[in-house]
Amino acid sequence: MRKPILADISLLFVTFIWGTTFVLVQNAISLLEPFSFNGIRFLAAAVMLLLWLFIFERKQLALLNLKMLASGVFIGFWLFLGYATQTIGLVYTTTSKAGFITGLSVIFVPLFSMFLLKQFPSRNAVIGVSIASIGLFLLTMTDVSSLNIGDGFVFICAISFALQIIFTGKFSSKYPTLLLTVIQISTVAVLSILSAFIFEDWRRSFNPEILLAQDVIVALMITSILATALAFWIQTNFQKYTTATRVALIFAMEPVFAAIAGYYWADERLSLSALVGCLLIFAGMIFAELPAKKFPVLRKDKSFQG
Repeated sequence: MRKPILADISLLFVTFIWGTTFVLVQNAISLLEPFSFNGIRFLAAAVMLLLWLFIFERKQLALLNLKMLASGVFIGFWLFLGYATQTIGLVYTTTSKAGFITGLSVIFVPLFSMFLLKQFPSRNAVIGVSIASIGLFLLTMTDVSSLNIGDGFVFICAISFALQIIFTGKFSSKYPTLLLTVIQISTVAVLSILSAFIFEDWRRSFNPEILLAQDVIVALMITSILATALAFWIQTNFQKYTTATRVALIFAMEPVFAAIAGYYWADERLSLSALVGCLLIFAGMIFAELPAKKFPVLRKDKSFQG
C-alpha cells in the first residue's frame, strides 16, 4: 500500500478514536476538572511512551538535541493551548458553537500553510475544505445566538490546533517519531498539571474518591492509551507522508464520529441538517483525495498538448 494512502487511513483511525471517546471524556470531566483530567491523561501517555522508548528504541535518545527538544515543546505548546482555550471557552459558550469554531481549523490549516510554509493546496483540496466547512456548520451550529467571550477562546483553540497540525508536519520528517511524540505529550502534561494547580481546586480533583470513580478510571485508561499515546504517535509518524490540509480535512471527521457515538451510546438524535452535514464533511474529505485534473498546455502554435 502506498504510504500516502496508509497515512490517510491511519489518521482517519485516529479521528475515529477521538470522536468515539468524546462521550467518555464528557462523563469524566463532570467529576474530574478538565485541566486535571488532561494533566493525568497526558502524563500517563508520556510515561507509557517513555518506557517504550527506553526498552525498545533507546538508540533514539542519542539523537536528542536542543533543536529537537525545542521543536517538540513548540508543538506541545500549541496542542496544550488548543485544549486549554477550548476548555475555558466551553464554560461560556455552547457545545455546538464550540464544535463548529474548533472545526474552523480545517480552513486555517491551508491558509497558514501558504503563509508559514509556502505550501499551496490543490484545487480539489480547496473545494474539499469548502464542502467540509459547510458540513461542519450544518452538523454543529444549532445555536446561532450572538458571539460571546467563550467563542473567542474557542477561536484561539482552532488556531492552535491548526498550528499544531502544520508544525507536526514540518518537524515529523526531521526527527525520530517516538522521541518527538514523547516531548510533545510531556509538554502538554506539564502545562496541564501546572494549570490545574493554578486554576482548579486540585485538592478536590486529586481526591481518591474522584480519581477511582468508574467513569474517570475508564476514560483515563482509554484516552491515555488510545486517544493520546497511540493517536499522537500515529499523527507524528504518518503526517510526514501527507499534507497538512489533508490532515485537517481528515480531522474534520471527528464531530461526525462523535455524533455517531452519541447516537449509539448516549441516545442522542441527529437532526436532518446534522445528517446532511455529516455527509458533506465526508464528501469534502473524499473530494480532496481525488487526483487533480491536468489542464492541457497551450503551445506557441496554438495547438493543445495533452
